[in-house]
Amino acid sequence: MSLRWRLLTYLLVIHAVFLILGFSYYMNQPLLLVAIEAGLLISLSLGIWLLNKVLQPMDFARQFHDLLQDEHYATRIKPDSNAEINSLVALFNRMLEALYQERLQLGEQRGFLDRLLEATPTAVMVFDFDDKISLMNASAQDLLGICDAQAHSLQQLLETEEGKGHALIARLNELASGDSTVFADSSGRRYRCQRSQFLDRGFRRDFVLVDEITTELANSEKATYEKLIRVLAHEVNNTVAATGSVLESLLYYSGQLRREDSEDFCTAIMAVKKRNGNLGEFIERFTRVVKMPEPELKPHDLAAMLDGIVHLYRQQCHELGIEFSWTERAAIPALMFDAHLLEQALLNIVKNAIEAVETVVRSGHRGPAYVHLALQCDADSRSIKLSILDSAGLLADVPQGQLFSPFFTTKRGGQGIGLMFVREVLNRHGYSHKLMLNDSGETSFEIMIGY
Repeated sequence: MSLRWRLLTYLLVIHAVFLILGFSYYMNQPLLLVAIEAGLLISLSLGIWLLNKVLQPMDFARQFHDLLQDEHYATRIKPDSNAEINSLVALFNRMLEALYQERLQLGEQRGFLDRLLEATPTAVMVFDFDDKISLMNASAQDLLGICDAQAHSLQQLLETEEGKGHALIARLNELASGDSTVFADSSGRRYRCQRSQFLDRGFRRDFVLVDEITTELANSEKATYEKLIRVLAHEVNNTVAATGSVLESLLYYSGQLRREDSEDFCTAIMAVKKRNGNLGEFIERFTRVVKMPEPELKPHDLAAMLDGIVHLYRQQCHELGIEFSWTERAAIPALMFDAHLLEQALLNIVKNAIEAVETVVRSGHRGPAYVHLALQCDADSRSIKLSILDSAGLLADVPQGQLFSPFFTTKRGGQGIGLMFVREVLNRHGYSHKLMLNDSGETSFEIMIGY
């Protein structure tokens, strides 16, 4: 029973008692009974009126409570004729207006934040108090290749079919709060990963930001090594040209020497000229990367080009005891590419694979020695995958992030030019690529080509 009904019941009981007592005067003084009844009626009416006035603030408070509970912040309480009550009503209405404006502002901010998260190229993942993903924007879904990741932790994602073996998810799972790192995957793509925290209702929650910086780093590296190579090439070529001219002039005086001295003199001069020429060729190999022309795209048969490469190296591989063959050769349409540049890149990849297998064979390894080519075509996605596999498996101890770094090489005496050239050619054609150890322990160079 509410307070209003309890007070009303109390008034009725009191007046009923007095009414009953008044009936004792009915026989002796009937007029007195009439007066008592009239007085009790007036008293009861006045009591009910005062009761309503006293409880009126509670009625307004109840209305305010209902509006708050139903979250009807745009509704206003109607003022009363009582000035004291109106001050309370005005206070309630100001509170409702403040709550309405706050909700409106938060809604606008949330809407802006949602649109910003969907539009930003940065992958964003927000975790709840149990370290499970509560928010994941479109960039994060595209980056990880997982659409339904909410209510899962990163460790749980690694245990799913979609996330199993996903190197980026594994790296993010290892990232501690407050840390930032740069991660490179097997395709040479590099990411800046950062994990931090924010306060939500007084408790800390984690969030992860992932930016792909492949293009930025590649442009920065390219600008740096281009400037370095141009400076070196300028200085070395000037020196080589001047030295070559001086050496040619010195040979002119060989006839003025004794015969036995002249032969030694010419031999020494020719040795220096040869070394001078080798130095020029060394610099020229670097400048080829810098001065690479833009691809001239024309329709070509990629499979036929690869057949030519197989025929070129088959005899050499046979002499080394290396199997060099196709494992799959799908029929593919003519593709638009620069035949000269792409052939040089493929020759470089195949040559590296053969040299790696040769190194393993010469070390006494008795396992299978092979270099295999596979050409696959997916008509649905209109893509072609070229895989160059070798049995050497020499990338186990090589950090993935260094494979396509300028001047990085795993070969003794290497100069790190080959993969630089390959990456530049593939990037200029818009072909994605990946160099890694596959599940079979093979070194796999995969090139994805759209058509």
